[in-house]
Amino acid sequence: MTVPWPPSPPPPPLSPAGVPLAEFPQRLLAYMIDMALLTAVAFVLFIPAFVVVFLQIDFPDPYGPEPDFGTVFADYFLPFLLLELGLFALMMLLYFLYAVEYMHRSGQTLGKKAMKIRIVPLDPALRLTRGMAAKRYLVEYGGGMLLPFFSWVDGLWQLADKPYQQTLHDKFARTVVVKVSP
Repeated sequence: MTVPWPPSPPPPPLSPAGVPLAEFPQRLLAYMIDMALLTAVAFVLFIPAFVVVFLQIDFPDPYGPEPDFGTVFADYFLPFLLLELGLFALMMLLYFLYAVEYMHRSGQTLGKKAMKIRIVPLDPALRLTRGMAAKRYLVEYGGGMLLPFFSWVDGLWQLADKPYQQTLHDKFARTVVVKVSP
């Protein structure tokens, strides 16, 4: 028996519906595009808010008496802390709406559209629901905020997962990411 040279590449991995699965570089680039868009939105919201709060603060005379800790905390630190907390809550809401609503409607965020990939349920008989999209969001973003290095583990999980190359948030929501036919 002769082995053909060069050996033929293995067939691409397929979803349960028989659609080729998205590859790691496609998924990574889609994620990077989405994060760049969301970061741009965050800057558009954060910079004017920061300027407004900064201009409202009445800074003490540097040559006058040193203010006590309570004054510094209440007049300078607390406004910025509240601004950060408000912007954090707003960005989490915007991330949720972006990730969940885009996924629920078409299975794609803007980054996934650019990379020609789509999220579909693991079971080909089901449609992608808002609940599945919300589960993905909660594990991906919630876990990433609460546990150090979770985002790395979650994203790299697909490299070792067989047969569907799922991340942890895919496994939790019972979804896979597939290539969109041209």
